[in-house]
Amino acid sequence: MTENNSNISESSMNKTFIQVQTSDFDVGAEQQEFSDPSIGAVVAFTGLVREFSEHPEVQALTLEHYPGMTEKSLFAITEQARQRWPLQQIRIIHRIGRLAVGEQIVYVGVSSAHREAAFEGCRFIMDYLKTDAPFWKQEHTRTGDVWVDAREKDQQARQAWQTDAPDTQDKR
Repeated sequence: MTENNSNISESSMNKTFIQVQTSDFDVGAEQQEFSDPSIGAVVAFTGLVREFSEHPEVQALTLEHYPGMTEKSLFAITEQARQRWPLQQIRIIHRIGRLAVGEQIVYVGVSSAHREAAFEGCRFIMDYLKTDAPFWKQEHTRTGDVWVDAREKDQQARQAWQTDAPDTQDKR
């Protein structure tokens, strides 16, 4: 697999950074990228490979993607979040390739002037990323390899956003 790096940026105030890569990332360094003085809140999520997912005794996970299409999909998700909340900076890093239990898979960082928008924006992005981003996931277990679809729980979390209206109009 080749490393695919993509840096998508809108403007200095509303930056969107998206990167799909095989190498690990430094959460602390990512946090330092949120440096605008108008930022009042930064919410970050880091996902890890766990030993029990769809199947017991997961030893590793392989993530594949469609270069170009994946980044466009992630950017579209960030645009949907920006339409709902007054978000300033968004950073998404998603790893691909074979990852061992305990390794980092994904980082989503979101900033806003207010914590409510940052929390909701980060959760929204993760819920949509889990169901809509074109990543293919294969779990490697002691009994064999299994391709995994989005879980029903993830589908329900995404579906909940279809009916929820954001309540941040007075926080812009």
